[in-house]
Amino acid sequence: MMNRVGQIMVYVDDQDAAREFWTEKAGFKVISEENNGQGMRWIEVGPANGAETSLVLHNKAFVAKMSPELNLGTPSLMFFSDNLDQLHADLSNKNVKVREIVDMPFGRVFNFADAEENYFAVLEKK
Repeated sequence: MMNRVGQIMVYVDDQDAAREFWTEKAGFKVISEENNGQGMRWIEVGPANGAETSLVLHNKAFVAKMSPELNLGTPSLMFFSDNLDQLHADLSNKNVKVREIVDMPFGRVFNFADAEENYFAVLEKK
């Protein structure tokens, strides 16, 4: 039986740029970085508060070569925040592409883009 989400694989064109985005702009920390010496490298990042779920940044071209059957599209991720206005301002001040905050029946939400123009959402629940 599955009881929680542990890691989410995110396939990127430039792992170093992705690590820089998630750590320097989104405020995540590097949990681990591994390289098997045969071209397979992965970088695990997660919220600085030690959340259970993390992102693992994989080299899209390498994974496509090793496992061509995989869907390498960017997952649609929803992050949560307790202070949406502050996060929106922080990301904007770091030159991250952010969309306006929108009121929804379940809370307020906005989208932001990483360095490769992949969009993610952040929700502040009501």
